[in-house]
Amino acid sequence: MKATRYYGKHDIRTDDIPEPVVSAGYVKVRNEWTGICGTDLHEYDDGPMFCPAPGATHPLTGMSLPIVLGHEIAGVVAEIGEGVTKVQVGDRVAVEPYVVCNECEFCLAGRYNICTKAAFLGLSAGSGGFAEYSVAEERFVHPLGDLSTEVGALVEPLAVAHHAIVRSGVQPGQTAAVIGAGPIGLFVTAILRAIGVETIYNVEISAIRKAKAQASGSTLVIDPTQENAVAKIHELTGGRGVDVAFEAVGASPALQTAIDVTKTGGNVVNISIWSHKAEIDLFGLVAREVTLIGTLAYCNDHTAVIKLLQEGKLKDVEQYITGRISAKDVIEKGLEQLIHNKEENVKILVHP
Repeated sequence: MKATRYYGKHDIRTDDIPEPVVSAGYVKVRNEWTGICGTDLHEYDDGPMFCPAPGATHPLTGMSLPIVLGHEIAGVVAEIGEGVTKVQVGDRVAVEPYVVCNECEFCLAGRYNICTKAAFLGLSAGSGGFAEYSVAEERFVHPLGDLSTEVGALVEPLAVAHHAIVRSGVQPGQTAAVIGAGPIGLFVTAILRAIGVETIYNVEISAIRKAKAQASGSTLVIDPTQENAVAKIHELTGGRGVDVAFEAVGASPALQTAIDVTKTGGNVVNISIWSHKAEIDLFGLVAREVTLIGTLAYCNDHTAVIKLLQEGKLKDVEQYITGRISAKDVIEKGLEQLIHNKEENVKILVHP
């Protein structure tokens, strides 16, 4: 089968490789659409980060470069292994792209996203989505029902946003701030609105992304180049600040803003993957007992996201699909577009 593989920084090639083989307890998926993630951009432009380093192998999967890219996977079940009952051949599904050890203290506690040996399809395990077929463990293959596989390809990044929201502890009727209106910031905004968060302030400088934040359910979008976002949010909340804030930029000023707009005793969730050290003033965080929370990927979030989509609470998600390309064009029309024209794009989907 054709597969688009990562060999190292700025080195991606399309190869002919054998189809993956399905075994007991596993599902073979004919990939239809796979989203390009910010993590893929980091791998391409800065990496390897999650992919194994040249000459190294992953401790759980034994995989080494080259790796088939793509982990925001949706497709149709092509074959099921012995003992599989969750799905049937022909079902549309979204793939949760984990390979975990099932033995460490975190797996045993149900927090498999922080498995000490965790690997991801499309990064450190085989069967990435930029190929004709993927194979995943049954529990990580989620039926989409009547949802399209284009929408299905958005489930994985929506699950990232959903997990961050769960980690925040936010409740319906509370207030939130989302710093940054890239893909994850937009998805956080949309899900906050879907679960009944009453007031959502977004902080963003791009005119295009400000409009997208409004379309996602923002109460007000504040441009920090035009006014002081911290002062404005404190004014709007009577000096109290928001109950929770989400940092979705990966820059120190954004994280500082998230801390500064949060109420005393409130929660800040850092979603971004950082490739450099953050520089923030911790005095305000300590003096006001603000809790800074890390969040990684997702854990038992895919089903909840699919339910929100099926019930119509999470609406109009097709608006986030800003491009559809073939795997052979993933560099020029995908990765390079998202790096150099990121303001105009949210999600570019790849068809193998």
